[in-house]
Amino acid sequence: MVMWLSGLHIPQSYLTALVQIACRKNVWPLDRSTLYTCVTNYTDPDDIEERPATGCYISGLYIEGARWDMKINELARSHPKILVEELPIMSVVPIEVHRLKLQNTYRSPVYTTSLRRNAMGVGLVFEADLATSEDLSLWILQGVCLTLNTD
Repeated sequence: MVMWLSGLHIPQSYLTALVQIACRKNVWPLDRSTLYTCVTNYTDPDDIEERPATGCYISGLYIEGARWDMKINELARSHPKILVEELPIMSVVPIEVHRLKLQNTYRSPVYTTSLRRNAMGVGLVFEADLATSEDLSLWILQGVCLTLNTD
């Protein structure tokens, strides 16, 4: 039911396949499609009982420079001395770009490692949408990102 994205050798290929399947099913142009993400209230994959109608659930993401507040479902400032926290399960949905209207959303980069790159110098997997009521520049200046591994 939930894909452990950190366990994949090349997670970009899984997400690309997800978009391609949605494009074929809905007859969308591939070059005008993207991913929309939403953090769920689930922390344990066993709590999810059925697959979403479109897209998938992913786990194994960690947040750096901020934390996810489960009470208000948005980004919040980190607790003192806690640099990295696990993010709850995230819903990933393919969507056409022109239908995506984001407000009060920080588009966080998702990297493979905390070094923000892999051995080949490439590290960006995709961009995740994280709800926020704060000014976006706060999260940018704090270097908020998501990672697949904490090493």
